[in-house]
Amino acid sequence: MRLYIIRHADPDYENETLTPAGHQEAGALARRLAQHGLDYIYTSPLARARLTADYTVNLVKRPPVSEAWLIEIPGWEIEALGGIPAWDIPGEVLRAAEPFATHDTWHALPFLGDERFTSYWRDFKEQSDALMRRHGYERDGGRYRQVRANRDQIAIFCHNGTALALLAHLLEIPLPAVWSGFWHAPSAVTTVLFEERSDTWAVPRCLSACDVSHLYAERLPVQPRGIRGNYR
Repeated sequence: MRLYIIRHADPDYENETLTPAGHQEAGALARRLAQHGLDYIYTSPLARARLTADYTVNLVKRPPVSEAWLIEIPGWEIEALGGIPAWDIPGEVLRAAEPFATHDTWHALPFLGDERFTSYWRDFKEQSDALMRRHGYERDGGRYRQVRANRDQIAIFCHNGTALALLAHLLEIPLPAVWSGFWHAPSAVTTVLFEERSDTWAVPRCLSACDVSHLYAERLPVQPRGIRGNYR
């Protein structure tokens, strides 16, 4: 099984839609994804994700399935930092502590001590595992047991925070490491293969992260939505 984890195209947040540049991105993305022969399409219910997915849906003729948990992760705002979401906490803060945060200790980092974060994270992982289970893979520790091995090609249209959280869970990487080390540009694609080296187990393996080659192919600029530092 192969997952394409996709952030929506360039957003017009104020009007909950896409910018003109975003519509161009979504079209380029659809033409790229059509080459993969998608079997399933899942999307966040928010309009900016649905509108992005529509271009692919119309091209590959696969009905989209709306998943409420793919919405931009709610409740993760850090009021002490002006309301920015947890995945936008500066890396200089997240990486200041030594030894570096692990699965068990990241909630002790500055601004992340509220137990609501561990509760939301637990719920998110359960929803993610439920989707994988629908496609034949049962989570067992850091691996997935093959209940029904398959070669499905699955596109997941979501948001920057959701995409990063899903990547962290699938690859068993502590959340702050993904937050401070990765960024999904609008319409970027992360490809994860469920690698099967035996008849029993499948292990998610990232083939490419935050890829925007479809934009380069059509000579479209990368929009810096979500980058808060010196992007040029």
